[in-house]
Amino acid sequence: MLKAVGIKKSYGNLPILKGVDLTVAEGEIVSIIGASGAGKSTFLHILGSLDQPDEGQVFLNGTSIYDLNSDQLSVFRNQNIGFIFQFHHLLPEFTALENICIPAFIAKKNKKDIEKKAFELLDFFGLKDRFDHKPSQLSGGEQQRVAVARALINNPSVILADEPSGNLDSANANALHQMFVDLRDNFKQTFVIVTHNDDLAKISDRVVTMKDGFII
Repeated sequence: MLKAVGIKKSYGNLPILKGVDLTVAEGEIVSIIGASGAGKSTFLHILGSLDQPDEGQVFLNGTSIYDLNSDQLSVFRNQNIGFIFQFHHLLPEFTALENICIPAFIAKKNKKDIEKKAFELLDFFGLKDRFDHKPSQLSGGEQQRVAVARALINNPSVILADEPSGNLDSANANALHQMFVDLRDNFKQTFVIVTHNDDLAKISDRVVTMKDGFII
């Protein structure tokens, strides 16, 4: 469902990715591990079209994403890729419900349908009583669950997560990891996750190790 072929990326004279190939199946949780500087986050950003490779190509559901123009790519990304980061990047002036709805509003979907789906996600994540709370009124674990719900609102083909539990205590991290498993089991959700968390790697279907710009 997701395929990267021959991905190379340098910043100035510093090569970061030196020819990376990866294939991910639908409904698979793949964790990418490795030392800092191995190129993991750069690779994840290229998979998600947040950064362009110098060479190589990424295919998602058969679409060669870097053959799209910038406007087409923005629409494709919004409709097909969800993102979760270590720092949740919730907008402080909006409620939990509004934060979840933002990607769907960008896609110009029906407001009533969007809010119905957002409430369903809040209920799924045990946050239905917190829908009108702003991020500052939520715990770290609650904020990250809102960020996961936001990533899911457009029913993306794949969710790309960069150290999603890196800012959480062990109890909240374990709860988030179980949530990924539940989403895979119940909805065949696909995840590619960059992590240093051994527990998260262990619950993945597959662990990929990067070193010095290669998958080893």
